[in-house]
Amino acid sequence: MLLLVDNGSVFTKDIANTLSKSDVKFEQKSFDEISLDEIDTYDSFILSGRRQNDSQMNAKNSKIVLHAVNEKKKLLGICYGAEILALALGGTIRKSSVIRGEQEIISNENLLCAGKETVFESHSYEISKLGDSLNSIAESENCKNEIVKHNELPIYGTQFHPEMTKNGQTMIEKFVKL
Repeated sequence: MLLLVDNGSVFTKDIANTLSKSDVKFEQKSFDEISLDEIDTYDSFILSGRRQNDSQMNAKNSKIVLHAVNEKKKLLGICYGAEILALALGGTIRKSSVIRGEQEIISNENLLCAGKETVFESHSYEISKLGDSLNSIAESENCKNEIVKHNELPIYGTQFHPEMTKNGQTMIEKFVKL
């Protein structure tokens, strides 16, 4: 079962709609409703974006990331979820100019997408440096880390919101089928 962690993004309902269409069994819970004792019961995670910074949310999401790495479970971090993935694994983020709207990304061949894709951006922070266990597999004119992937595990982060475009929804569907 997949756990969709709702970090307050206005787009979380779109992630849930995409998951519902893909016939994957999932539960959606707000970050503050999740007990760290229960995360063992899930085999994969999607971390949503957020609206505002919250230290408890950051701590909980970091622990979920580290659990996924240690237990070799699938994880997809979306926007803030990708940023907390990078931070938890030794990277850094930085304030960026607010980016909102469609953006073209170019990706290396990977299990989520390949070549050029049009995606939807809505963020004011971005991953600036990756830790040793992550690699960038897609970039855009505005961001060099549009999609990041763990070196060995099925753990991904997207700086954009895949739930907001058909191409992106296909990426989510491919992730849950990994």
